[in-house]
Amino acid sequence: MAKKKQPRLLVEERRRRIMELMESQERVTVEELVTRFGVSAVTIRGDLDALAGSGSLIRSHGGALKRTEAVEDVPIAVKETLHHAEKVRIGQVAARMIRDGETILLDSGTTTAEIARQIRTLKLQSLNVITNALNIAMEVATIPFVRLIMIGGILRQMSYSLAGPPAEQTLRQVHADRLFLGVDGLDPDIGYMTPDVLEAQLNAIMIQVSREVVVVADSSKFQRRSLSVIGPIDAAHKIITDGGVSPEAVVAVRDRNVEVIIA
Repeated sequence: MAKKKQPRLLVEERRRRIMELMESQERVTVEELVTRFGVSAVTIRGDLDALAGSGSLIRSHGGALKRTEAVEDVPIAVKETLHHAEKVRIGQVAARMIRDGETILLDSGTTTAEIARQIRTLKLQSLNVITNALNIAMEVATIPFVRLIMIGGILRQMSYSLAGPPAEQTLRQVHADRLFLGVDGLDPDIGYMTPDVLEAQLNAIMIQVSREVVVVADSSKFQRRSLSVIGPIDAAHKIITDGGVSPEAVVAVRDRNVEVIIA
């Protein structure tokens, strides 16, 4: 005898049950939810995108993460899974701005790490790369045409980044043609933000010593606020983001004479 099919859940009921599941575990996968609810992966991705848009959870590659009070300061291994495809596209666009013989500054972060990966594909003779991030240093350390300059400082294990007075002192003695700056929050009225006070102070110095400032931030960073302000929106010349950014946010940024590039 054929097994009787269970009635399909209404959209809102299914999303409510997804959130109930998130209460008992830190993350869920698309595959897990497809099996549980008997719907397609496309449907589940739509549910997760909608719930992430309402602030109920954090969308990650292949699933979602539970939202907590400290959600914006998560380990870098987790951040790498968030909005990964968008970060790759942003990294590709950013890398195409790099010119032979330049000195660039790469801030810590997962989007700037994508830029570092793209550098290997560039047809350059020489490039100076200054960074405060261990993971970025490892990405470019074996590229023949790259001269790597690491700044010292206090290691922040959450982001593999170095900050503090020693890092600030080193930065004040260099000059960069272009800074690629990663941020955790971006509000047109407040500016660029990050959870860590020391990193905010270091980022502000990076801006001071760079001829051009390019902020790399996927669309989830727009209208998000964090603890420490790095600087005002017009401290940057360009922002590279993805197509998920709202038209209103783009207009608000461009009104402050900052170029917005959609990757």
